[in-house]
Amino acid sequence: MLTSVLPRLDQTRTAALIRPSYRPYAVSVARVQRLSTGFTRVTFTGEELAHFGTAGLDQRVKLVLPLPGTGLRHFPFTDDWFARWRELSDERRNPLRTYTVQDPRPERREIDIDFVRHGDEGEAARWLNQVTVGGEVAIVGPDARGEDPSVGIEWNPGQAHTVLLAGDETAAPAICAILARLDRKATGIALIEIPDGCDSRVTDAPAGVEVRWLARSEPGGDTLASAVREWSLHLLTAACEADKLTSGGLYGWVAGESSLVKGLRRFLVSEAGIDRSQITFMGYWRRGQSEN
Repeated sequence: MLTSVLPRLDQTRTAALIRPSYRPYAVSVARVQRLSTGFTRVTFTGEELAHFGTAGLDQRVKLVLPLPGTGLRHFPFTDDWFARWRELSDERRNPLRTYTVQDPRPERREIDIDFVRHGDEGEAARWLNQVTVGGEVAIVGPDARGEDPSVGIEWNPGQAHTVLLAGDETAAPAICAILARLDRKATGIALIEIPDGCDSRVTDAPAGVEVRWLARSEPGGDTLASAVREWSLHLLTAACEADKLTSGGLYGWVAGESSLVKGLRRFLVSEAGIDRSQITFMGYWRRGQSEN
């Protein structure tokens, strides 16, 4: 009898040790800092952030926004939070928005997220305009104790020695976080299109990675697209470099408005001839639409 019970006890202990890799954290606003005309940094704190995953790079999280009158009362802080969240009625379902962690500090129970200011259109923009210290929200992110604490990271350069990072202002926080974690021997370029030159900032990029902040000349991402074309064609016209860059020596990471990313994908893969497996493309948002 005892022998038949032991396997079930072991299974129970194992199940108790299994933690979700991506789960909700109850947090509050600790600080709000205006970085520039276009960017605001919000620092979140919460006891459970002691277990927040710290792989860095372009770590993606979900911000759960409070509802008027009910806040987070109906949000499910459970392992199966997403399924339960989807089952909620519209009036009880908290809006979710996707952001990149700028700086996780689990030893201090804090994380920073940099937000792009977009007037007052959309749930996230209105929340950002009204945010105050002490405000309660939830963040869904990686658990360092989970099976895969790197979930939500797209950056995957392999053995590439040259990097191309390109994005609009919505990708700027992720690019800055990636630059801070790059191998100090890395080479390449980061091209970041921003609404205004005042939105540029100092980064912790390796000495061999050039960072260009591109003040937008007109809407639509043409400034960034032109810069990517110029840099790529200049590099690929050198025969001695072309073989290196098209056989695994280059890794590209491109993010931002969907149509902009689509155009850059067409150029880099179809025209410049870079293998699709060497570049990560992500449409962060679509012009005229807000995230569901």
